[in-house]
Amino acid sequence: MTLQANSFATKPAAASRIAVIGSGIAGLSTAWLLAEQYPVTLFEAGDYFGGHSNTVDVTLEGVTHPVDTGFLVHNDLTYPNLVPLLAHLGVPVHASDMSFGVSIHEPDIEWAGTNLRSVFAQPSNLFRPKFLGMLRDILRFNREAERYLLEVRQTPMTLGALLTREKFGRPMQEWYLLPMAAAIWSAPVSAVLEFSAATFLSFCLNHRLLQIEKRPQWKTILGGSRLYVQAMLKRLTDARLACPVTQVRRTAESVVVSSPRGDEIFDAVVMACHAPTTLALLEPTLNEQRVLSSFHYQTNEAILHTDVALLPRRQKVWSAWNYMAAGGQGAERPVAVSYLINQLQPLPFQTPVIVTLNPHQPPKPAKVLARFSYEHPVLDQAAILAQSELPALQGQQRTWFCGAWTGFGFHEDGLKSALRVARAFGVEPSWKATYE
Repeated sequence: MTLQANSFATKPAAASRIAVIGSGIAGLSTAWLLAEQYPVTLFEAGDYFGGHSNTVDVTLEGVTHPVDTGFLVHNDLTYPNLVPLLAHLGVPVHASDMSFGVSIHEPDIEWAGTNLRSVFAQPSNLFRPKFLGMLRDILRFNREAERYLLEVRQTPMTLGALLTREKFGRPMQEWYLLPMAAAIWSAPVSAVLEFSAATFLSFCLNHRLLQIEKRPQWKTILGGSRLYVQAMLKRLTDARLACPVTQVRRTAESVVVSSPRGDEIFDAVVMACHAPTTLALLEPTLNEQRVLSSFHYQTNEAILHTDVALLPRRQKVWSAWNYMAAGGQGAERPVAVSYLINQLQPLPFQTPVIVTLNPHQPPKPAKVLARFSYEHPVLDQAAILAQSELPALQGQQRTWFCGAWTGFGFHEDGLKSALRVARAFGVEPSWKATYE
């Protein structure tokens, strides 16, 4: 069954009360945009606003400095809304590094893509036929990616199926492409293989990841991503922290939102939380249940620490993003990603500051600074199909949906979904927005 797009002839009245549930980039942006014209209440279940924009203060070497643990980088090319938003808010940015390294325990393989020295940081790789074959396969994949994209748009398939069809060797898959995808989407290799090939290729081509020249300059927020969160909150007069919504009931005349504050009546609700949470809060229609249940998430443990044992063994391989694989076979081997924050953000510390997702060996307890849990959408083919049906749900029963899960799963996608919701309410930003 395919839904037909919902068209609503008029925007809500100016005095309409709007509830926004969830304060990640999508919810916060929706509330910030709508607050220009509507009374808005923002509900956040957790103990901080911002979702993956989670900055913490770290004290090392007698110095305290903000460190980001979730959202870290953006660029001018593929973040056409976030860049002007940050400029509008007066939030400073700084050049960042997006180097990528791989460390595999069995067999002993380490390399990084920064330069030739880092590619062959392990000199034996020069004489390893499988490694050289990997490099040849990488060049072939990059060269043919645009053709592959045209084909998989016509005949949808998973990334794993594409790699098998094109006979890419296991070294290229296990030592390069799957680690890169797993690091980008914070997903296990087994989930990456089930990703939509079209989504993966579109993302990589749009972000210039498959070419050496003309790559965008990545940037990070100077002082941490909480700066933009704090700046946006200044516009909101009713932003409620640690106020979890327990139920959303919709009638023909209103929306009733239940929280620790009691039952409150609103004229519309924006569900800016993850799809499973949305389903748990609503009494979903059959179409809402069918579409939203197609979205699944990977829960990732994130540990902020200073234990260099969770970086590649060879320091020449240390990169901004480090894919760490334990022993085991193929997609089943335990994997982790260690972000070397010193390379991603300008920190005043000599001590390496690291965020590791899902470590297969724990850092030394004395070196652990903090622990977090983040969820990332799994963009399999069912999710991609459901994304195409989501517009038809918007505005039905006074309800709108937004979140990074409506796109590639990144900050720009969350912001873009918020802009689309705001446009439906007759609100546009001060910059020329990109909606698709």
